[in-house]
Amino acid sequence: MRKTTVRRVLSTLPLIVMLVFLLNCIAGCGARTSENNSGSGGSLKPITCQLAPYEEAAVDVHPDILSIQVLNDLSNVTNLDDFELSKSTRTLLTQNQFAVVPSDALEFFELYENNDGIPNFVTTDAMLHTYHLYYNYLLRSTEEHHLFAELDTLSKAMLKASREQYQAFKGTAWENAALRNMAYFSVPCSLLDPNCSVPTEVQKTVEKELSLISQHNVCQMPSPVMNMGQELPDLLQLNEDYTQYVPRGHYTNSDKLSRYFKAMMWYGRLSFRANLEDESRSAVLIVLALNQNDNLAHWQDIYQLTSFFAGESDDYNYPQYQNLLTKIYGFDIHKDLLVNNQAKWNEFTQELSHLSKPRINSIPIYDHTLQPDSDLALIGFRFMGQRYNLDAHVFQQLIYDAVLENPQGDIRMLPKSLDIPAAMGSAAAYQLLKESGETQYQNYIENMSNMQNYISSLDKKSWVQDLYWSWLYNLKPLLNAPVNGYPAFMQNTAWQHKDLNTFLGSWTELKHDSILYAKQAYIYLGCSPPKGKQEIGYVEPRATVYARLAALSQMTREGLLKRNALRDEDADQLQQMEDLCLALKTISEKELSCTQLTPAENDLIRNIGTDFIKLWYSSLKDMEKGETLAVKDHPAALVTDAATNPELKLVLEEATGNIFTIYVLVPVNGKLQLTRGGVYSYYEFSWPAEDRLTDKQWQKMLDNPDPARMAQWTKSYLTLN
Repeated sequence: MRKTTVRRVLSTLPLIVMLVFLLNCIAGCGARTSENNSGSGGSLKPITCQLAPYEEAAVDVHPDILSIQVLNDLSNVTNLDDFELSKSTRTLLTQNQFAVVPSDALEFFELYENNDGIPNFVTTDAMLHTYHLYYNYLLRSTEEHHLFAELDTLSKAMLKASREQYQAFKGTAWENAALRNMAYFSVPCSLLDPNCSVPTEVQKTVEKELSLISQHNVCQMPSPVMNMGQELPDLLQLNEDYTQYVPRGHYTNSDKLSRYFKAMMWYGRLSFRANLEDESRSAVLIVLALNQNDNLAHWQDIYQLTSFFAGESDDYNYPQYQNLLTKIYGFDIHKDLLVNNQAKWNEFTQELSHLSKPRINSIPIYDHTLQPDSDLALIGFRFMGQRYNLDAHVFQQLIYDAVLENPQGDIRMLPKSLDIPAAMGSAAAYQLLKESGETQYQNYIENMSNMQNYISSLDKKSWVQDLYWSWLYNLKPLLNAPVNGYPAFMQNTAWQHKDLNTFLGSWTELKHDSILYAKQAYIYLGCSPPKGKQEIGYVEPRATVYARLAALSQMTREGLLKRNALRDEDADQLQQMEDLCLALKTISEKELSCTQLTPAENDLIRNIGTDFIKLWYSSLKDMEKGETLAVKDHPAALVTDAATNPELKLVLEEATGNIFTIYVLVPVNGKLQLTRGGVYSYYEFSWPAEDRLTDKQWQKMLDNPDPARMAQWTKSYLTLN
């Protein structure tokens, strides 16, 4: 093949286009930096790449509520006779002025839709759950109707380019790298399209890889594709955790979504390691293939849109490698230059060795006693790397081997969900970790302190860079213990535990939604009007939570509209969500300042079930399939795996179950009134990795729920009878 032909095959973007793109990369979209901000092992400051601004409404809170002492027999509760309460519930109401009890409700609206004279207590749980419904729907819809086709087109184009590169580099030191790339892109091509034509040169290797993905029951196994052509000792072979390829979350809803899940999991997890020369050659060839035709445009469309939902990649990808290649080789990169200029290649690989390692290790465990240079093996190129999330970073710093043995010689092989709120500043969460012995692990206190300092130093721009971060930012106010002037039911440790339960319930929904990222009672669009008295309800007074949730709804709407990825009817629903949140913010401010609510505000609280039903129905309309939606088929309960221990072959499962009932004594016109609402039920437990749970499996398990999977600290406000 003549040099001019090879140059055409490997051609880069036109100079002016590349310069513009690199400037955008330097500005922060899709880029990583080597700056260390947390003091915890090479952590990097998050890079913002917003598709829409985050505009939070001002909160004006002046808490001035006088506490009303509840009598032991509850005789000073004005509407006590309207309720049938167990003895244990009455006891908790006396102690805490609120109590939570299990219920059979499968969704929040079931506890709100027919109040019949019972005053509603509108919880932050209900509002956070409603946002989760729409986030999950929008992500699911975007993936099924837009991203699947983009990924399929890109995968086939990259396979075609890899074939051409293989022909060009046959007989050179780069031949195996090009061969590996043919196999690498054949895997997702086959996952997305079973009729994909796999090159004969890699067919057997690809079949082995697809078989492991299909079986998805092995935690640590050398990847046939990634290790091909390399005679590596066992310790240096790239192992993959094939249990990760179990479709879960909303990816079980259709065959199309399941195939998309597996392909994106492949692109997100497999790494071309910088410390291995042949794999680095593969990475360079992928970068050059992306520069052909419209490949980069498709890659950017997928990467930027998924980044808006779930955050930036934690690994190096196209921008960093392209920037480095241009720095060393210039813009005219051709076969002879790559194959024959060893000096420039040595310079390139030397630069790679200086890159910082990822903040989160997603590769099956490395033992530093056996592999003292294992950090180098974590550095590499990923085509569409999995995303950096603050909570995963916290987990990484608080498990082995970032923390070592406790005095009993035990190793912390899985984290606890309480690590997240504790690192984000919750004194109550840290105290519970201390009481349970979690802080006794060597380095735990130091690493937790480092993470707390890092998180407290983050500015608002970091917190609102994408929807994932903004969701966490929305939960932060729940970690602040209410000050004097807030209602008495919030002025105790039990309520701080309830807030932790709310935090972890919503966080579990976030992890579930972004994991890659029959008939019974039917839904109707409306609530029965109250048949009894026109009671006055109450809103959990967390004005900042509602203000941030309104901003998050607006950011979601505006960001997707800018990408032409949102239908008008969905934009209208997000606008209604924003308006509802702002109304609850205003009501909270009035409650705390003892300002009387308007009749319209009282009606909003009274009929909140109508809003919840409409938003629930809208978030599931793509699942209707010609039949009326039944809550039995779409309950709130869900499960997600949040951390993996490949040595013990265990995962940490986080789950929510039925919606529990909360009874709260609230001040109304100087008297105590009993209200009722809904809160998350939350579970955490370890589970075999080869059987990562799906929502349907978990919902079946809830037919006989195991109370042991619920946190012990919930007993401060929860009664099971």
